[in-house]
Amino acid sequence: MGRHFRPQRVYQTASSFLATNLIPGKAGEAAPAWLKAVESIPPAELLTRPYPIQHTAPNPRAKKPHNIFRPTRITYPEDELRRDFYRDHPWELARPKMVLELDGKDARYRDWSKGLRQPGMPLSGESVVQRQLWLMENTPGMSKQMAYDIARREFYKLRQQEEMERRIAQEEARMVGAYFGKSQIQIGMELEDQTFEAWKAWAGQEIARIEAQRSAAYTSIGDMPDEVVAEDGEEAEAVGAGAMP
Repeated sequence: MGRHFRPQRVYQTASSFLATNLIPGKAGEAAPAWLKAVESIPPAELLTRPYPIQHTAPNPRAKKPHNIFRPTRITYPEDELRRDFYRDHPWELARPKMVLELDGKDARYRDWSKGLRQPGMPLSGESVVQRQLWLMENTPGMSKQMAYDIARREFYKLRQQEEMERRIAQEEARMVGAYFGKSQIQIGMELEDQTFEAWKAWAGQEIARIEAQRSAAYTSIGDMPDEVVAEDGEEAEAVGAGAMP
């Protein structure tokens, strides 16, 4: 097998095809969008794949690199903190989230030294993660668990304030004639009651079926002919007599 140099001549080949109208398309159509990009950044002339940059500590026992065609796994400190928080607070994942960035530089407008409340960012588990990370990196002697406890305490306090504000707003709205539907807890209780009633009806039917089977079994024994009953009695007596010494 020989070496293929066609990928290195993509730009030259496409330019010649475009000049002779061999590229499919309408006459006078503009050049493909990728042509300028290939001209600015041509394909590499090195045919061998270099060893990728290792983002983790190398294994001292490894004699030669393995899986060089697979990119290394990139991890961040926030990954572990985020996993710990949502493991302890799984219901936070059920809250609706809106991901919206105006200029892609929203992280520059955050100052986690002031607390969890940040302008333009709703309170969520990500607030706890970023606050915990800031405490760990900027407070001397601050361990991971201590920073987690501080950030979680602030989070609980703000969540309690939000719940109180919501309840007060709901009561004020009801005072002026507003009507609210059933809450999520009420809907869940009704669904649970419906499921219980359906199960109770099914259990009653199963009990009736089992009782009917038992009654049918006793009735069938009582309706046996007298000759069969007499023969069974004689056989039982014979067996008993044979068992006596």
